Amino acid sequence: MPQLSGASARSNSLDSEADYDPIDHLNTIFSHPSTLSSVSKVSQTLHHYRHELDADISELTAQQSTSDVESIQRIQATKADLAELFKKIEDVRERAAQTEKAITEMTADIKRLDNTKRNLTLSMTALKRLQMLTTAYEQLRGLSKTRQYRECAQLLQAVIQLMAHFKSYRSIDQIATLSRNVADLQRELLEQVCEDFEITFAKGEAAQRRGMLAEACLVMDALGENARSRLITWYCNTQLREYRQVFRGNDEAGSLDNISRRYSWFKRMLKTYDDEHSVIFPAYWRVNEMLANAFCEATRDDFNGILSRAMRKADGQSLDVNLLLSCLQETLDFEHGLERRFTSTSRTSIDTLTSSDDRFPVFSQAISVAFEPYLSVWIEAQDRQLSTMIPRYRQQSPRPPDEDFSSQLVIPSSTELFSFYRLTLAQCAKLSTGSRLVELSQVFAKHLDQYAQQVLLYYISERPSGQTPSKTASVEDTVLVLNTADYCFTTCTQLEEKIKGRVDEGLKSGIDLQSQADAFMGIASAAVRSLVRKVEIDSESAWREMRNTSWSKLESVGDQSPYVAELLRKVKARAGEILGLLHKQQYARAFCDNLVELLANAYIANIIQCRPVSEIGAEQMLLDSYVLKKGFEELLTINSPGTTAPAGYIKRVSQSMARIDPLLKTLQVRPSPPEALVQAYLIHIADKSDTNFRKILDLKGIRKQDQPHLIELFHAHRDSPRNENLPQNSPLLTSLQIQSGGSHGGSAGLGTLSNAANIPSTSSLPARFDPATFGSALMSAARDGVDRFGTPILGGGGSSNTPAGAMSPPQGNEGNVAAQHLNDNLRNIGKFFKRDLGSFGGRFGGGKGVDKEGL
Repeated sequence: MPQLSGASARSNSLDSEADYDPIDHLNTIFSHPSTLSSVSKVSQTLHHYRHELDADISELTAQQSTSDVESIQRIQATKADLAELFKKIEDVRERAAQTEKAITEMTADIKRLDNTKRNLTLSMTALKRLQMLTTAYEQLRGLSKTRQYRECAQLLQAVIQLMAHFKSYRSIDQIATLSRNVADLQRELLEQVCEDFEITFAKGEAAQRRGMLAEACLVMDALGENARSRLITWYCNTQLREYRQVFRGNDEAGSLDNISRRYSWFKRMLKTYDDEHSVIFPAYWRVNEMLANAFCEATRDDFNGILSRAMRKADGQSLDVNLLLSCLQETLDFEHGLERRFTSTSRTSIDTLTSSDDRFPVFSQAISVAFEPYLSVWIEAQDRQLSTMIPRYRQQSPRPPDEDFSSQLVIPSSTELFSFYRLTLAQCAKLSTGSRLVELSQVFAKHLDQYAQQVLLYYISERPSGQTPSKTASVEDTVLVLNTADYCFTTCTQLEEKIKGRVDEGLKSGIDLQSQADAFMGIASAAVRSLVRKVEIDSESAWREMRNTSWSKLESVGDQSPYVAELLRKVKARAGEILGLLHKQQYARAFCDNLVELLANAYIANIIQCRPVSEIGAEQMLLDSYVLKKGFEELLTINSPGTTAPAGYIKRVSQSMARIDPLLKTLQVRPSPPEALVQAYLIHIADKSDTNFRKILDLKGIRKQDQPHLIELFHAHRDSPRNENLPQNSPLLTSLQIQSGGSHGGSAGLGTLSNAANIPSTSSLPARFDPATFGSALMSAARDGVDRFGTPILGGGGSSNTPAGAMSPPQGNEGNVAAQHLNDNLRNIGKFFKRDLGSFGGRFGGGKGVDKEGL
């Protein structure tokens, strides 16, 4: 039966299923009513299977019971074996202890004999040494009286070594007495040798008795370090006694003017030592070096007193800087000579930054340290000299008249200034690597700031020429300023690293010329903006032609307006000239970016001045803006036909010109129906400002009496849920300054467009450019702030009350504050400009082939 067979198979797998469900099992067996007839057979099969399981369980239980009895028996047998093993181990331990005791009893006599032998040997050795000590002592007494110092030195070493063995026997009276006698003999020898030296040198017989004195030095060597130091100290004092008498007791001889006599005297003393006394003293005593140290200490003390008295003179005369430097240089040369003489390897040159010699210099600053507290006088002298150089640089022409212009030239005064810095730094590093070098770096920073604002910024500002207009910098001079600012930026960084390489480790954090480097980058930014301004001036006639067009009366849209070709021609001509003089790609890119931004702003400003603008006029302006955009995209490669401008520049041009589209697209829409104009405003301008909407109406020339209806309609659409996320003000229209009344040719302008839209501003476009306002605008921009590109706002809007030549800083505290404010703004300008230059993929500073000299 298939059902029964399936049930049997299912029963055989009952024990293998952990999640067994009897209901599912029964449903499987009796899946059809016809299978109910086999219920009895299935029941019998299950009973049979259960009986088999019971039998298997009983059998396994019996087997397990038998296995447990055998395991218990084996465990008991193992315990018995372990007990027997421990018993045997204990027996072995007892027998070993008995054996050790027996061996100790057998060898006790041998150990006593060994101890007796060792004690006897020690006694015999001590007696023998005592005999040798007594004999040597007696011989030493006799030799000392006859001044046989070579033999005395040998015996003295033996006596001292033998006495060291009897330190533990000093409790014995005889040994204590002998020890005192030996100590007395040592003192007698010390005094006797010192007396011999004093008498010999006093009589001038050192050359005749040099052999005896050399043997006496052997005795002093045997007497120990203290005896040797006493003799060397006496010798140094004796040799320098005359020096102290001559140069301390005589104001004239001891003055700074006679410093060379001091060093000459000591050089003669060293020659005397080499010729007459070097054979007396052992070379490893380094007596000549000790003599030099004593001379340096005495001379340093003398200079401390001389310089202190010179600074406290009652007559008010300051210390002569030239004399101070001369003396210090002689002292450094003298120290360097001593260093070369007394070191095994030559010391590194004082002008290098690192030393390969790990040995600590012995005579470095041994005397010159006395001058360091007074180096501030020298620092002040350098400050005064630099203060005279900056005005002289300002009066010089940026380029000598007889020198041909090159796009890589820098202003000669910059290389002269950094050459002076390099020489001054090298000189100061020889004088001091401590706080004075930090002070010098601060003087450097101060005059770098002055050079930036009083020289470079002055060159690109207007200057009174006695005529109208005032004198402005030429393109070539502006490029020179740009190159010089770039060179100064790079060299500032090099100068900072050079100073940090020479100053002491703990003072490196006080060296910082980064703010000065940023100020020079600010000057570079100002120079770029000055070049842009020259293009703006040339394009003024084209903008005037645009403003003279009647945009409200155009009847149709043509190809392009006449002013477009004129504008592109003049812009490309002047831009090509300027780009040909810029040898660094990053500055060419910065120039083009700034120029495109300025032209885009100028286009917006002229749109405002062309009001009212009809729908046809707005459409024509939009077409003109596309033509201008294509022309502006070619500016960067204008001198390289066939090359493609970088994608980043193309994107920059598109972003600048795209700001024009919303305004013109809104002006293209007719005021009737009014809903179309309101919707166009909300789509393109996309803000909720009533004021901005009125500006659009004014630009379109809609009469005041017709505007309220449009404004009410604007309010209705503005407040709808669809427009609730619009901003309150559009950055472009918010900055527009549109005067009510008037029409074509009105004096509307962009006003504060640069601040609102983060772009450089343009002028209010007067009919005629006044160069007299250019420098004032530049200085005002540097004093007042920076724009997105970190560049001064060069376009002069309206008249300026600042005189044309107002580049000289004010006097007194007010002048200091103003100069500091100018410096801070130049640094901020430089940081922004450096950021933009970095995004061009170029490096600023240190270009190849530039005719300039670094540190």
